[in-house]
Amino acid sequence: MSCLSRASVALAGVAGLLVLAGCAQPPKPLYLWETYPRVQYEALLGEGASPLEQIRAMEAHAEKARAAGAALPPGFRAHLGKLHLEVGNPAAAYEMWQAEKTAFPESAPYMDQLLKRLQPAAVPPAATAEPKKNPA
Repeated sequence: MSCLSRASVALAGVAGLLVLAGCAQPPKPLYLWETYPRVQYEALLGEGASPLEQIRAMEAHAEKARAAGAALPPGFRAHLGKLHLEVGNPAAAYEMWQAEKTAFPESAPYMDQLLKRLQPAAVPPAATAEPKKNPA
């Protein structure tokens, strides 16, 4: 094989790889972020929508993620719990913080601190009930 034909084969191989790479799908994002970071940033600055409007928007975001089979980003449930607490719904805050802890176990120390600060009335009875003793 001559040098010219080897170079042609190599060039054809590189061109083929470029064509295949152009057809490849980009990797699917790990989380469905959408506008969540911006909404959270504005809320923390006090410039965002009211807590009730944010709750509605975030619940719509969560529903969209469920429908798409996508995961919610870290902190999403924790922020939603904070909003529920702001509007006077500590039971929903408890649920969201438990869900955040389940979805992201590394958040457990912080979520546990938040959960301890809730009023006892906010904690669902099943979470505070003592384990049943085995009669046997």
